[in-house]
Amino acid sequence: MADANELEPNTFFIEVTGAGIPEVDGLFVPSTAPPTESESGTISTPGYWNGRMAWDRADGKSARSPALSYSNSYQSWRICRLDGHLAYDATFDVPMPPTDVEWHVYKKGVAPAPQVVIHHFDPRLPCPGPNVVFVLGGPGAGKGTMCELAESQLGWVHLSMGDLLREEREAGGANAAKIEEFMTAGKLVPTEILVTLLQETMERITRTTGKNNFLLDGFPRSPENLEAWYEIFGREAELPKMLYFECPYEVLEKRILGRAKWTGRSDDNVESIKVRFDTFKAETLPIVELFKEKDKCIEVDTSQDRQSVYAFVERNLAEHTEGGFAKQPLTERAEMLLGLRPFSGER
Repeated sequence: MADANELEPNTFFIEVTGAGIPEVDGLFVPSTAPPTESESGTISTPGYWNGRMAWDRADGKSARSPALSYSNSYQSWRICRLDGHLAYDATFDVPMPPTDVEWHVYKKGVAPAPQVVIHHFDPRLPCPGPNVVFVLGGPGAGKGTMCELAESQLGWVHLSMGDLLREEREAGGANAAKIEEFMTAGKLVPTEILVTLLQETMERITRTTGKNNFLLDGFPRSPENLEAWYEIFGREAELPKMLYFECPYEVLEKRILGRAKWTGRSDDNVESIKVRFDTFKAETLPIVELFKEKDKCIEVDTSQDRQSVYAFVERNLAEHTEGGFAKQPLTERAEMLLGLRPFSGER
């Protein structure tokens, strides 16, 4: 085991829900148990057990400390009941409690097994604010491609407003019918639906991944969107930077009709394209002009080849991009997006 001074502090929080024993559910915080010799003979330190991170119940009621830990003897992650008896385990040799597999109901447990979520920040405290870059441009301007590249190669989180709305629509929630109505007609979805969805998504991602660099693809599309942004983050907060992708209508139409063959999107047709472009000019271009006036808008010339456009975008995201990401080689998918190799199945 590494020396205690070499271990990174345990700063993660674990949320356990849906257990067959309700007392198991709750928030688990980094363990503060004093140095102890574990059952395998490992000397554990605060925040760790058996050389791996470990957690106590936030309410302090558990008879076992830590209440969520890893057993070297059984090679399993374990969650205990309040009386200290083990209730659930997950036999996986992984560095953190598994969140994507079903836990096993142990001897003193009761089905169903719980769900486990790892938080990078204390969920009892406000979520750290996001670092945001707005990304605008007409439909088919190439925003999505460049955002996907920035996500895979530079570590940014790409949030497409269109994708978020389509996912919400397909989930069949309370606003699904209204979202379908507006999107099929090529019109803007009501601001209150969009901004609430956006805020909830950014906070969930930040808490569960630790990432807070966001590219908001297709936001803000109207003065109402921007006003809602002010309401959430305050008028005193500095406006985010904007990347604006310029592209002539004729090129946009050709691109969208070309992709319609494989997207299956209900709004990828000539009629919707015209409405969407007219809506973009009427509602969104004034927002672009506002950001230009405030010297917050970076114009991206999409008439260049894709490699040049990506290099320009990369330079303008460098301020907040972690150095290790920018140095990593291009993935196969990135090379396809940049036109450096054919897409899978193409010759």
